[in-house]
Amino acid sequence: MALTEDIKQQIQQSYREVLAGKGVRARYGQRLMIAEIAKYMGEITENDGQRTSPPAACVVEAGTGTGKTLAYLIASIPVARALGKTLVISTATVALQDQIVLKDLPDLKKHSKMDFSWTLAKGRGRYLCMSRLESRLHDEGNGDSDTMPLFLLDSPGTEEPGTRAFFEEMLASYGSRKWDGDRDHWPEQIPDEIWRQVTTDHRQCTNRHCSYFDSCAFFDARKDLDEVDIVVANHDLVLADLALGGGAILPEPENALFIFDEAHHLPDKALNHFAAAVPLNSTRQWLKQLSQALAKMQPYFAPATQAAKTVDRISTASRDVDLVLARVYEEAEQNTGWEFNEERRSAQWRYPEGELPEALAELAAESRIATANLVRHLGALADELQGAFDERKQHEIDRDTAEAWYPVIGAFHSRSEDQLRLWTAWTEQIGGPKVAEDSEQANSDPKPQSPSHKSPPPARWSVRQRWDHAEDITLYSSPVLANNLLYSRLWSRAYGAVLTSATLTALGRFDRLQARAGLPEASRLLVVPSSFRYAEMATVEVPSMACMPTDDGFADELIKRLPHVWAGETATLVLFTSRRQMHQLRDALAPEYPDLIITQDDMSRGEVLRQHRSRIDEGRASVLFGVASFAEGIDLPGKYLHHVVITRLPFSVPDDPIEAGLAEWISQRGGNPFMEITVPDASIKLVQAVGRLLRTEEDTGRVSILDRRIVARRYGQLLLDSLPPFRRIIER
Repeated sequence: MALTEDIKQQIQQSYREVLAGKGVRARYGQRLMIAEIAKYMGEITENDGQRTSPPAACVVEAGTGTGKTLAYLIASIPVARALGKTLVISTATVALQDQIVLKDLPDLKKHSKMDFSWTLAKGRGRYLCMSRLESRLHDEGNGDSDTMPLFLLDSPGTEEPGTRAFFEEMLASYGSRKWDGDRDHWPEQIPDEIWRQVTTDHRQCTNRHCSYFDSCAFFDARKDLDEVDIVVANHDLVLADLALGGGAILPEPENALFIFDEAHHLPDKALNHFAAAVPLNSTRQWLKQLSQALAKMQPYFAPATQAAKTVDRISTASRDVDLVLARVYEEAEQNTGWEFNEERRSAQWRYPEGELPEALAELAAESRIATANLVRHLGALADELQGAFDERKQHEIDRDTAEAWYPVIGAFHSRSEDQLRLWTAWTEQIGGPKVAEDSEQANSDPKPQSPSHKSPPPARWSVRQRWDHAEDITLYSSPVLANNLLYSRLWSRAYGAVLTSATLTALGRFDRLQARAGLPEASRLLVVPSSFRYAEMATVEVPSMACMPTDDGFADELIKRLPHVWAGETATLVLFTSRRQMHQLRDALAPEYPDLIITQDDMSRGEVLRQHRSRIDEGRASVLFGVASFAEGIDLPGKYLHHVVITRLPFSVPDDPIEAGLAEWISQRGGNPFMEITVPDASIKLVQAVGRLLRTEEDTGRVSILDRRIVARRYGQLLLDSLPPFRRIIER
């Protein structure tokens, strides 16, 4: 469907209406972005409904001030509606998700004549489960409750800071409709250990069989999903849906036009999603909890029934897993070259090229068989319990028993499946066939993966940790690149996809993103110019320093130089690459400068920013100390930030096993890992950090880089040139 004149008119008219309604002028970069996205979407198909072009994405880097949200909404909504496809907008953060739903979409509808509907989609774990909340209150009221042992659903050793009064307040707020059951909409932040007690996952949820189904926050939020034009999701939810085959939670990829905002996060999110871990001693403790649960359940099932037999099989399978885990622990403990970092009280061991020692590989194979057996029997019991909800059939288990125990067995089943993922990953042949689910996907796709998407072997590693009265060894596995996963599950299937962010290029090129995200070869790549007049608005300054960050005296020089660097400024952000160094400098400087320095660890993020703004509003100076999360995620426009200080170039930590695996693979292929991974990654982080300075077209300020490697090393020029074209002041 080439873009019809009617659709072009709709897009142009809507853009004019929004500009007039909001009283703003058109931006060149924004117009360019609208045209590029609309053109890309119009070329996906010649026949309405079926994609006739090869897989391709549209990738648009658009800096702060472009107005990219408005650009992609105006370009894509008319095209998606004409094609009958659902527009799925995916963000990396809940904050942006809420902004699009609560501000950007209503704003667009108000100022344009476009007619469209939308809904918010979050995972089940972001919503209150009324059944869990009611059981928690019932459990607390009755003291020792035999009906539903909630302690079995919480993490081992978890404290329970949630008071009865707090849970009752939750119930009252939800019952009176003052709160919609969304964790992110509760007035204060709810700690994980409290929230876990009142939410659920798909393995524990009884869906339509739950007595609270008609008032369920999750299903209430989901009810419009199939009817609306736009679904606003997040990267984690999209990846979770793809892992379930696509179309289980969100629309099928074939019937969706995806827009990935903050798309630079997508490859790392995919890696996290497909990584797996098993803590050996914690898992053995968990198996004891499973035995306790089975002992409590047994009296509810008549002898010789299918359920009773299944409970016996689970007991046997659980013992088998425990025995093999004890042997895995002994092997890993005794035959690994552990070198402890006493400060962290931990040691890490990476298996080069993902190759396991023979004895450990054999035990991993045994663990896989034993765990698969446990998963199968837990699944069978979950099915038995679920069958009791069908009132049309006679069943051996009564409904009350099923309601009490289904969530417990579901939780055990889910966790055992997570463990099986690790053992499956640890027993896959390096360089051998891809996992079955990907192979199936590939068989149904005429072009399962782009020829350039060769993948390195998976990263496999172990971490041994010590506490005061315990220790554990955790085994890990992760893909090193998400390229084939994203290609086979997403790009090759999606009707269309747009990726946008302020930082998609590294060193001025898209190579890094293409390699890590597995983008199809036919993808369109565009950098749109910013509306900022960088050279007039800001300077980048590299003052003279006696030490390099690699020298022993660097921290002392920072202590001496920083007060001179921030002198005369009212609003400064100082960024560190290490928390330890941030605290070291705070401890050294804070006594001399009382009521000036706030670190991001002093209180919650929101409170840190509130105090900083409050000081500026009162006419006082404020210096924020932060690490990586402040280098990307904070917005301090206008008078709230005039000066960004980069203490050290943001090179990644050398002991990350995934990065080490990638570096090893690149070296074996004759490449240079430092220039191919480390420098491009640092370039993106540096651009993000510098991006804190200018948030609107009226902002001004300066960036100081205290790491002289940016002018003294060959790669430094590449990093300097990747920054926006600020006026440069370099001291010799």
